[in-house]
Amino acid sequence: MSIFTFYLCYFILNIIIIIGYSFSHQSHASYYCLPQNHRALFIFGDSLFDNGNNNYINTTTFLQSNFPPYGKTFFKYPSGRFSDGRVIPDFIGGYAKLPLIPPYLHPGYNHYQYIYGVNFASAGAGALVETNKGAVVDLKTQSFYFGQVSKQLRQDLGEEEADKMLSKAVYIFSIGGNDYAAPFYSANSSTAPLPYPPQQFVDFVIGNISSVIKDIYNEGGRKFGFLNVYPLGCIPLLRILIAENSFDDCLQQEATVLARLHNNELPKNLQKLEKELSGFKYSLTDIYAAFLDHMENPSKYGFKVGSEACCGGGRYGGDYSCGGKRGIETYHIMWIGGDTHPKQSSHNLKQLFQL
Repeated sequence: MSIFTFYLCYFILNIIIIIGYSFSHQSHASYYCLPQNHRALFIFGDSLFDNGNNNYINTTTFLQSNFPPYGKTFFKYPSGRFSDGRVIPDFIGGYAKLPLIPPYLHPGYNHYQYIYGVNFASAGAGALVETNKGAVVDLKTQSFYFGQVSKQLRQDLGEEEADKMLSKAVYIFSIGGNDYAAPFYSANSSTAPLPYPPQQFVDFVIGNISSVIKDIYNEGGRKFGFLNVYPLGCIPLLRILIAENSFDDCLQQEATVLARLHNNELPKNLQKLEKELSGFKYSLTDIYAAFLDHMENPSKYGFKVGSEACCGGGRYGGDYSCGGKRGIETYHIMWIGGDTHPKQSSHNLKQLFQL
């Protein structure tokens, strides 16, 4: 080989290396071809929304559902959802023509999938850091994870495309119930000392939710969907603690009173944010009323009984013993897990996805 040929080959090789390096380090925006009406879905909250994040943290089986009979109807295996099938965000994502969104902590979740959205929800999580501390991914940490996702999207898509995507995305929340219910779980009683006076308690919870909303807004989020808090004292896990048996008794239980106080304050706070934050839009779903209707009129929804757990022992199936790791392995009616979780039913936030 002549010296000229050698240097020519050396030069070409270096050009190839430089071009390869350049392609490997450029923005991946050109790799994405999102339709004009594409809307991602970002999910925050507790067990009503958790689709498996608690599978990947050091927690207790009380806060996990990765064993039978969970997942029996749709996935045919326990996916980590507190349901016999799908949970609310799965239906919302289906309406938006999105694929099933994996849990953020799933080790196989590739960051290129972030264009569809991310589920950060963790069973047992609250708006307050001290709620089930050390056993859940609290709301503030979920917000931090979202910040990491936002940063990654900006690297992958570039600032302009990421801003556009994040502003069109929908952000949904189910949070607050565990904050109010935790004192009663801990005391194993229908009455319990609260960490704060009721109004101050609710103000702290909603204040933390508002703080996270503003964090997401500052990252580009504009469209938000919220569930209010269901009648906590009527869920089997807490209702079993009430000596009386009437339905009205559970509505007067202290945890339910806190839920109603929260539900009165939340819309006021959202209206305030709508005035403060330009472009902020929201939808608020009254899950409190929906749960009551399911419990009082189960036949409307294809159930025989609406006030008992699908799986669990004791009165109302409220003894938290559901599943292969807890002993009782059969279930039959509305609630699943002997606790707080509804079977799958259809939900959507149509108005937000059409904006």
